[in-house]
Amino acid sequence: MKVAYVFSTSGHTASYKLGRMILPQLEEDRHGVRVVGMFFFDDNNYVLRRGDPLGERLAKVARDQGTLLMMCDRCALERGLAEGVPGDCTVTDVVEGVTVGCFPDLYATLAADPPDHVITL
Repeated sequence: MKVAYVFSTSGHTASYKLGRMILPQLEEDRHGVRVVGMFFFDDNNYVLRRGDPLGERLAKVARDQGTLLMMCDRCALERGLAEGVPGDCTVTDVVEGVTVGCFPDLYATLAADPPDHVITL
């Protein structure tokens, strides 16, 4: 089974649920499903900053397992993690492999390997 995660809840969603639950399971190859994508909203984007220990671990797992890491373009722009304008921006100072976009970009990217389930945290 394939899943995609959407990290939309404010607070410690990415740092706690991803960092303490999901990522350790992915690193130990015991998560039980294949994660094809992760989409980050609001302050959850901060874990993807270059040099962030959680983000660096996540980038390695994503690279090794072929997982898409995408930030909401407006959220990334507002937090200084992208440059440009909504719909036409590029990431800056984030871990390797992160892209930026909006839902149409997410859908288009995942279309080649669609998830069976989307889980919003």
